[in-house]
Amino acid sequence: MKINKSGARFSAIVGIGEKIKKLSKETGEEYLYLNRGVNSVCNIDLKEVIEEIDFNSPALQVYPQNSGMDELKRAINQEFFGNHASIDNLTVTAGSMGGLDLISQILDVEKIWLPVFYWGAYGHISTIRKVENEMYDSFDDLKEDIPSLRDAAVVICDPNNPLGNKYEDEQILALIRALNDAGVIVIFDSPYRRVFSDNNDTMFQDLMNLPNVIIIESFSKSVGLSGQRLGFIHSVNKEFNDEFRLRLLYSCNGVNAFAQLLVHQLLISEKGKKAVREFKEKTTTDIRKNIDFLKEKKLLAGEFYQNSEPTGIFVIINKSEEKLFQHHIGSVSLSFFTRTRKEEASRYARICVSVPHNDFVRFLSPLTTSAD
Repeated sequence: MKINKSGARFSAIVGIGEKIKKLSKETGEEYLYLNRGVNSVCNIDLKEVIEEIDFNSPALQVYPQNSGMDELKRAINQEFFGNHASIDNLTVTAGSMGGLDLISQILDVEKIWLPVFYWGAYGHISTIRKVENEMYDSFDDLKEDIPSLRDAAVVICDPNNPLGNKYEDEQILALIRALNDAGVIVIFDSPYRRVFSDNNDTMFQDLMNLPNVIIIESFSKSVGLSGQRLGFIHSVNKEFNDEFRLRLLYSCNGVNAFAQLLVHQLLISEKGKKAVREFKEKTTTDIRKNIDFLKEKKLLAGEFYQNSEPTGIFVIINKSEEKLFQHHIGSVSLSFFTRTRKEEASRYARICVSVPHNDFVRFLSPLTTSAD
């Protein structure tokens, strides 16, 4: 049969994971999976939360509302926007990747600008949807290039994947406001932010009324539910929202009802809030310990954090993917996350620091005494 090939390829992370699983099974030896992009310090404890969900309710057993359940959107409004947004501007998505795919289909732009080190899915989605990409090196470069960006969209991811670097909020807000005022579309994708903050965070409130800003969020990282594939987008542009929901309807006819009910309970019930709070406390404690360990042992690639802080669930280490693999550590070469700086990036690896601290130290300690 004849098919239209996308030109995209499967993630290198998937391939690395399969390779490690195969070797571990064949040899019986233990590996540390730092190639993955999920919080693995602990699982969120859902036992008490699940008890509050009625599995026989019509809300669970019929098609969900196309834009998402109103009660969930009201909870999102309260949690992320201080109850200052309109639920008419919120749409529930099948994770952030599903949202990003629909955004790339809808925006009528010449190209989408990505950071020079970027999450690979941005590029693959653009390839599938036949949208050209351009790269920017820094926020300062973006600000200087504003006149040439008016027919484009810009992705801002902070904390960044793969670098895990976090800039000051005021710096980010000033840049986004300047881009918005110049008519440049900004896609603000920050799925790691809420791992480290709570509903006192006002970033989304500061962005929500900007007409050229699309906020996209996911519950995969902030509450550890990547398997449920749930997120949301916010835009004040009615035409964009109408088209987004139309394509969502004919893509999946609504987003998984159980995932919506589960996240709703996590956001509004006392048991749910407790589960989220404990998950975040355990996760962020070990992340910070792991980053401090890397700094202390001079394994963190500090050159990537000159004007920012390593804050996300990923960091860059000054060892190669091959070197880490020799020590039974899974990672992803930084060269997979760039198109323009591959040779330089091949000397580094991206690792996930959201794993138990004791395991992290046990596997990485030998690197501090081994020769490159």
